[in-house]
Amino acid sequence: MDFRRTSLATLARMVRTREVAAREVVAHALHRIDELDPRVRAFVAVDADRALEQAAAIDQIAASGGDPGPLAGVPLAVKDNEDAAGYRTTHGSALFADDPPAVHDSAHVARLRAAGAVVVGKTNLPELAWTAHTANATFGATHNPWHLDRSVGGSSGGSAAAVAAGMVPLATGSDGGGSIRIPSACCGLSGMKPSLGRVPSDGADGAGWLFLSSKGPIARRMEDVVTALDAVVGPEPSDLRSLPRPDVSWREALHDPRVPVRVAWSPTLGYAEVDREVLAVCERALGALEELGAEIIEVPTVFDSDPVGDWLTIVGVCTLRTVEPRWDAPARERMDPLLAAIVESARSVTAVELVRIVDECYRMNQRLVDLFRDTRLLVTPTTAGVAPPIELGGAGVVNGVQTPNWVRFTYPFNMTRSPAASVCAGLTPSGVPVGLQLVGPQHADVAVLRAAAALEAALDVDTVAPIGSAES
Repeated sequence: MDFRRTSLATLARMVRTREVAAREVVAHALHRIDELDPRVRAFVAVDADRALEQAAAIDQIAASGGDPGPLAGVPLAVKDNEDAAGYRTTHGSALFADDPPAVHDSAHVARLRAAGAVVVGKTNLPELAWTAHTANATFGATHNPWHLDRSVGGSSGGSAAAVAAGMVPLATGSDGGGSIRIPSACCGLSGMKPSLGRVPSDGADGAGWLFLSSKGPIARRMEDVVTALDAVVGPEPSDLRSLPRPDVSWREALHDPRVPVRVAWSPTLGYAEVDREVLAVCERALGALEELGAEIIEVPTVFDSDPVGDWLTIVGVCTLRTVEPRWDAPARERMDPLLAAIVESARSVTAVELVRIVDECYRMNQRLVDLFRDTRLLVTPTTAGVAPPIELGGAGVVNGVQTPNWVRFTYPFNMTRSPAASVCAGLTPSGVPVGLQLVGPQHADVAVLRAAAALEAALDVDTVAPIGSAES
């Protein structure tokens, strides 16, 4: 059994028809975790007994003639900034590492579990999900299944690594600045940041990062991403931003994969230098889009300047709100020093400045409105450089030069709340995956998903990481 070569739909069908038992599937996931995770370090917690008990319940439903759901028996890993009943939610931070286990699932996890998925554990992330390097003082760094000395990106890096290594076929992620798209690109996966509100957040408190962050599944292929999305999209009364359920199944929409007639290509967005190897792989992928019938329109400038300062201000203010009640705790000494500095600087941000940034997000979206009058899709590199060596501590490399911001293509589309996907465009000569980002108009998730699925099929890149191979 290889989770990377079997679709979620096929796996669940085999469980529903009792061709294979859910306990057998989950036991295989637990075996792969035991075998591979000491090298990858994707997981921060695993509960085998609880997972096998849940799998047995799935088997009982199937044996009695019931329908255990479209994700029946699918092993699921949960990013450790999201609640899963029975597990601590540490946020990758010593400030939360000793919190009691969650009593309830998040709405996202609850919907996946209701569809038949079986939670096997929690996955690593950078502290409070703030950066694109999955490492923290509590659990250490997660290693890339393609090259163990490289980063997996972030912040959903543990989830992406677990899927890429074949430990589980499905994991949860969240994306407030690229946190699904970046690790998907680094690990050779297809990833999707849905429109804000498609996958609801819940709980008594407000959204962690205002309007920046969207939840979503992480899987290897776009078909699997959409299979999981079908189980979780739809309104949630406690989420003021949640959207109505789509009229049709998104998975059914993929039966007609296609690309728009006119596609905008922006290799820099107007402000970003791109590594030559990344650009070469992305340009080859553009050729596949053309062969699918798309006319490529190069757009040198989408935004006048890099909005990273405004993005960091929102993140800093929201993180200050989150950690301030614990700021004087002894565990504060173990906090990421750069994150601590960003939080401290957020104390001087005024309400007027924050509103100005919100206004700028609206202006950025208006630039996309203008762009999408003549095109239906915007394509860019997902990252400016490939997954960097872990030893750089979060810095990346672009054209041989170290830079702290090698991920400058993703966060603008959190600020505009746009649907955006990443597809593996190919590998560099040294065998490192490269992602191509596809961005759509407001709420045009289906258009993005269709184009991503069509491109993925046309490129047909072998995205099975070496660490998870049978001989590894």
